[in-house]
Amino acid sequence: MGRPALPIGTFGKIKTYPTQTGYRARCLYRDYDGKVRSVEKAGRTKAGAEAALKLALRDRGRVVGSGDITSDTRVRAVAELWFAGLRDKSPTTLESYRRILDRHIVGAGPKPAGAKAPPVLLADLRLRELTIGIVDRFLLKLAEQHGAATAKLARSVLSGICGLAARHDALDRNPVRDVSRVETTPRRAPRALTTAQARQLMAMVTYDDGAVSRDLPDFIAFMLATGVRIGEAAAMTWDAVDLDAGTVEVRSTVVRVKGQGLIAKSTKTDAGARALVLPSWCVEMLRGRGTDGAGPVFSAVRGGWRDPSNTQSDLRAAFTNAGFDWVTSHVLRKTVATVMDHAGLSSRAAADQLGHANPSMTADVYMGRKVASTGAAIALEALGPA
Repeated sequence: MGRPALPIGTFGKIKTYPTQTGYRARCLYRDYDGKVRSVEKAGRTKAGAEAALKLALRDRGRVVGSGDITSDTRVRAVAELWFAGLRDKSPTTLESYRRILDRHIVGAGPKPAGAKAPPVLLADLRLRELTIGIVDRFLLKLAEQHGAATAKLARSVLSGICGLAARHDALDRNPVRDVSRVETTPRRAPRALTTAQARQLMAMVTYDDGAVSRDLPDFIAFMLATGVRIGEAAAMTWDAVDLDAGTVEVRSTVVRVKGQGLIAKSTKTDAGARALVLPSWCVEMLRGRGTDGAGPVFSAVRGGWRDPSNTQSDLRAAFTNAGFDWVTSHVLRKTVATVMDHAGLSSRAAADQLGHANPSMTADVYMGRKVASTGAAIALEALGPA
């Protein structure tokens, strides 16, 4: 019976031989293609030669790799291959990933304005050097210099890069999976407007010339009547509004994409695409605006899509001028959810109204989604003029 073959990724007995300049260490190694090859390294001493050989075997054991990605490929190259292969991500997600790559991983982008420290980079590391410890220290340093949100997004990007390397056998595992958690500041308890405060806010902004010139009173009223996001309100078109039925269809959201400008893209999830019943006071408000075919209900001052980022700044100024400097657009959404909760409506109805995906499989399978009535319209009547 013949000698059993070496298991893949293992080596046989190390033998050392004296040379004119020191020693040579040699052994047989069975590569991941099944072939047995002789591997050798030299050193000035016997121990040095053996150590050099074992180090080479260790790196060889981290896999030769396939295609253009090997354990010696630099992170920079794999990052670009990973990003080029993204197909099912939204434009805003792709832009966020690209920003993380350019600023903190491959270093191709400009230094952020006002940065307190230079970016932390991994670009020139080889995949075999991308250990759990290296990644962990990188993310901790990134969180310290640029905040937990940036570190968490970088972790997602690195996980994708390392996952691609692992699928090419250039890494024996994805090191990102075992790094420590990125600690974030505990979230504050949700704060919402009371019914009286919501009415006061809607009244106050009508006396703000700046807010009126930017068409914010109706925009704020619409958000309080529906609970939609800023981008969804900006993307609302007249062909999605049925004033006779008193309903609106949330189909898309406005985003700014580098090189393309403002675009209206379909909502990110199935839960985001929904039809909502409007309270009567909102129907009357929209009826007073008139209709404009398929154009946006809340267009920019000069026409076209309203920029969500600029609108966010305009809202912040309007809220401050009205004496509600703590209010944000998210507070308007929380107000809608709170009003529904106080009216005895379920959290499922609130999730449908706000466009949140419900994790309960039973509810998802046995209860219809995207229905035109969640009960919010009746509850939100309370926000209308007294």
